[in-house]
Amino acid sequence: MSECVVRGGQIVQPGGVVSADVAIEDGRISAIGPELPGAAREIDAQGLTVFPGVIDDHLHFNEPGRTGWEGAATGSQALAAGGGTAFFDMPLNSTPCTVDRLAFAEKRAALERASIADFALWGGIVPGNLSELAPLAESGVVGFKAFLSDSGLPEFPRADDLTLYEGMREAARLGLPVAVHAESEAITSRLTRRAREAGRTSARDYLDSRPVFAEVEAIQRAALLAREAGCKLHIVHISSGRGVAAALEARAMGTDIAIETCAHYLFFTEEDVLRLGAIAKCAPPLRDRAEFDKLWAHVLGGIVDVIASDHSPSDPSMKTGDDFFAIWGGIAGVQSTLAVLLEAGHFQRGLRLERIAELTAGYPARRFALQGKGSITVGNHADLTLVDMNGRETLDPEFLWQKHPISPYAGQSFRGTIRRTMLRGTTIFNRDEITVKSGGQLLRPKARKTYATSGIHP
Repeated sequence: MSECVVRGGQIVQPGGVVSADVAIEDGRISAIGPELPGAAREIDAQGLTVFPGVIDDHLHFNEPGRTGWEGAATGSQALAAGGGTAFFDMPLNSTPCTVDRLAFAEKRAALERASIADFALWGGIVPGNLSELAPLAESGVVGFKAFLSDSGLPEFPRADDLTLYEGMREAARLGLPVAVHAESEAITSRLTRRAREAGRTSARDYLDSRPVFAEVEAIQRAALLAREAGCKLHIVHISSGRGVAAALEARAMGTDIAIETCAHYLFFTEEDVLRLGAIAKCAPPLRDRAEFDKLWAHVLGGIVDVIASDHSPSDPSMKTGDDFFAIWGGIAGVQSTLAVLLEAGHFQRGLRLERIAELTAGYPARRFALQGKGSITVGNHADLTLVDMNGRETLDPEFLWQKHPISPYAGQSFRGTIRRTMLRGTTIFNRDEITVKSGGQLLRPKARKTYATSGIHP
């Protein structure tokens, strides 16, 4: 007899959606099929659709050091309420930033104490820390993150081209990918300075200071460096159709490149920034309707690889002021990624459910070599999200589990209601209740062979 059977759901697998039961033993899926034998514990999934748990490969929970903005406890609860079972925490905005082995150990310990979801950690590439990349890899980072533009934090300076290239060579030797925030500092900083010196500090002025071509140029440059270094590249939060096209061109030229966008670029446009204000400020910024439509076309066409939240909250006091440039740039949306893809993707545009599972779980698990994650398959962890596709909810700030109930998604109506989230067979979220206090574990990428010569990789 199995420990648990999830009975009678519509199971979203890579090949399609099937009606089946899912049996669970020791936190893993032991069988999938119709009318499985009874179990000590059964969960009724009749009328529900069962997705693999969301893996959010890009967010900021700011722990340790800035838990007043967000912490792993509240952040992981919001992730679970949104159907998530694992996340990759970026090397900033925690203090210290994850740029050496000691910072990694401190963050790992903090997240193991607080997180209810499994987690992986990004390391950072900043000027002067090249010798720290190998110790970070040994500690278990899932990859390295660098900024081509100002990160907004002086303790995490942007990587100049040589720093990035040498970091990419070392990452290639270590068998790990490099994620890049791709916006041209030369373009965005000068446009920003010109606007502020002229007293132009509105939301419209901010949008104009970060044009699409600044993103395109940076993607092309990062791709060239990665190609020369023999490094796997991950372009984070591409905001525009033209940005995806630039990444696709780089792939055709031989760059091993992963294309990530975020839910907010698929739900809002620059008109929403002008309407909502600071709550919708991010970098790269939300784009116009033409770029929005092109981005969706790339998602529907199977070109975009992964969709994340880039959850980047702050203290509410940092989201106010008359100077839009000075306001913290980050959207809080970790609870809404799956909701956006169901509403704006599946119901409005016909995005297939198995494609949603691939974008939010299958691809990140494979790309980052996470064993046992990413799909509802025998032998994998029983990371499951049960969704009532007939349900409809309006997101009330009262039901946001993140630290500060501030989100541009508040007040939006979504079809597809998340009823239960399970991590390794344990329910962590059930009908508006968080059911555990901790339990998240560090996820390390599957061991990769390390080569002695930089730039040579499998």
